[in-house]
Amino acid sequence: MGTVRTKLFEYTQAEMDYLTKVDPQLGAAMARMGKIERVIIPDLFAALIHAIVGQLISAKAAATVWERMQKRLGEITPLNLTRHSTEDIQACGLTMKKANCIHAISSTIAEGAFLLEEIRDLPDREVIQKLTKLHGVGIWTAEMLLINCLERRDVVSWGDIAIRRGMMKLHGLDTITKEQFEKYRQRYSPLGSIASIYLWEISFD
Repeated sequence: MGTVRTKLFEYTQAEMDYLTKVDPQLGAAMARMGKIERVIIPDLFAALIHAIVGQLISAKAAATVWERMQKRLGEITPLNLTRHSTEDIQACGLTMKKANCIHAISSTIAEGAFLLEEIRDLPDREVIQKLTKLHGVGIWTAEMLLINCLERRDVVSWGDIAIRRGMMKLHGLDTITKEQFEKYRQRYSPLGSIASIYLWEISFD
């Protein structure tokens, strides 16, 4: 059984109405899809490990590995994961590179060398700066933590292929440049994360 507690990303009709006003095409998609239930992980460490698991693999594959990790390894806490070898972690369906990274981060946090809880009250940019100092954590991983744990409101990740694909589908584009992406990201601000939740769905729709 999974041991990690989850909840839904909370957003309001007023926030959806704002996005509809700034992007009627997104608004039409939101009206068609209704309210999307985006599952998030409130625990910072579990959410960080979940984001690392999800690097460069499909959401379906990530869900399978995540379930297996909880069944085989037990609690997703720094102390518990340091008790397992990298081989144990890898055996859940991860690459050795990711297993090493997860083990190293677990050790760093368990030893108190990185105070993960301190990022809760930092601005988005500082959260990203701090997290990317951890081995194996890039900007995308940090951005996923901002949305899928901290429920920050204004994250639209250029590094997320599905978000870019959703934007392209929504606006009938064959490709998307960084400049075009930036134009939409600014349009959605300060509610980019809610736009992201819908862009993910649109990309798989």
